Amino acid sequence: MIHCVDHVVVGVRDLAAASATYERLLGRKPSWRGAHPDFGTANTLFRLANTYLELLAPDGDGLVADTLRAYLDERGEGPLALAFGTTDATATAATLRARGMPAPDPDAESGHEITSGKERKWLRFSLPLTHTRGIPLMVVQHLSPADVLPIAAPTGALESSVAAVDHVVVMTGSAEGVISLYGDTLGLRLALDRTFEQRKLRLVFFRVGGLTVECAAPLAGESTLGAPTPSAEMDRFWGISYRVADIDAARARVADAGFDVSEVRTGMKPGTRVCTVRGETHGVATLLLGAGPS
Repeated sequence: MIHCVDHVVVGVRDLAAASATYERLLGRKPSWRGAHPDFGTANTLFRLANTYLELLAPDGDGLVADTLRAYLDERGEGPLALAFGTTDATATAATLRARGMPAPDPDAESGHEITSGKERKWLRFSLPLTHTRGIPLMVVQHLSPADVLPIAAPTGALESSVAAVDHVVVMTGSAEGVISLYGDTLGLRLALDRTFEQRKLRLVFFRVGGLTVECAAPLAGESTLGAPTPSAEMDRFWGISYRVADIDAARARVADAGFDVSEVRTGMKPGTRVCTVRGETHGVATLLLGAGPS
């Protein structure tokens, strides 16, 4: 079944501009630059310790490009999709169907890196939006060695660069709905379900592959996160929290790179310190998280 968040997809309009932004934000060079002529799209990948970030942009004509352009016109740039990893895509699809999710059989796909010509191969299937509460979800089985997509090389001091994704944030109007989808159907481990009255939030955490899918349900239609409140049936993929070795060094690096970033503060998770990146992140609510106290 599902054993990790394979990658996180961010939809952008200008791939070159977004790639430059994320190279500065992450403190790492891209791992991969690809093009998909049949789909009319192109991507830049940054592989981290526990997942990889995909920046996806329209780059020509095709059904996928047209769908992506329509999405960007309607909702703007930002978090787009979650891809979960498995070692057996065919068996995972069958298991999901047995649980009531109409999962199709996986398709064999491949991609080439623009500069080196290296090829990656994988099996993939997407789940119907009618059953994923509005967020594009897919399942991927990689067929190529992991080193074909190397860890993104740091551009400076390692301790100040982003090491991994700590958690992704999904805004939901129904805690029970996300528990049914991510827990009961997809099989992710429910690690926490807790209401925070002061913050007017119910937070539901799912753990998989060293990464947390955090689903935030505003109480009584209110939110203290500054995000739009979704309906009871439709969720919204909203933010990404990145793990760093040295939060003070990371905060200084990001500020020096021109981002509007908050001061470091105590995090909600015990033993952590965080800062919010408030500048241009192409529509992604962004948090840096490190160990604390200093």
